[in-house]
Amino acid sequence: MAKVRLNKYIASAGICSRRKADEMIEQGLVNVNGKRVSELGYLVSEKDKVFIEGKLIHPLKHEYYRFYKPAGYITTADDEKGRKTIYDILPEELHKLNPVGRLDRESTGLIILTNDGELINELTHPSVKIQKVYIVSINGRINQNHIDQMAAGIEIEPNKKAYAEVEVLEISNKSTLMEVVLYQGLNRQIRKMFDYLGFEVESLKRVQHATITLDGLKRGEFKPIKPKQVKELKAYIEKAAKK
Repeated sequence: MAKVRLNKYIASAGICSRRKADEMIEQGLVNVNGKRVSELGYLVSEKDKVFIEGKLIHPLKHEYYRFYKPAGYITTADDEKGRKTIYDILPEELHKLNPVGRLDRESTGLIILTNDGELINELTHPSVKIQKVYIVSINGRINQNHIDQMAAGIEIEPNKKAYAEVEVLEISNKSTLMEVVLYQGLNRQIRKMFDYLGFEVESLKRVQHATITLDGLKRGEFKPIKPKQVKELKAYIEKAAKK
């Protein structure tokens, strides 16, 4: 392992994001080889022993998976209400991984699972506009005015506007099938936007998150994300963070 910045080393151990690691370094909570370090940009290697508040940390071997969430499960490890979670159907060896963002219980589709805390933070931080693509069916006929309203922003909560890009895929007298693209991560955002417009969401499936897609996955199935795909994902995030 070549020398890396101390904040990156801490983030690679799954402790926190690089930004939070910098805060801990500045607060004097980090010790390297018996010496307290408060210098941002300090470099360490695999031979160094890094402690946070007296606890030795080790970089994790990062794992990345795609998972096709079925309806009826919530995206969390534990639920105080006793509802079924995605970990009820995932094998035990994946229980150490965390979901990137959430899908509500009745929604289906792509969830990225990883133990890379830095990647999770970058994909979910509100300051970085990460594309998420959904296929949505509603009860009723949407028109251009509705589409324009969603693009301009709808206040789904006090002082909280939600935005969406919508492309109609199929329309009938009773329903509309659409591709909906988000760059935010507000709770139940799509359902709340359509509710505001007077529509009920009949089905909602996430088919893409950043560069990762649902392609080739069956409902309830999971597959590792290939190293090349992880590299492409990180390049996408880096580019998006600069916008």
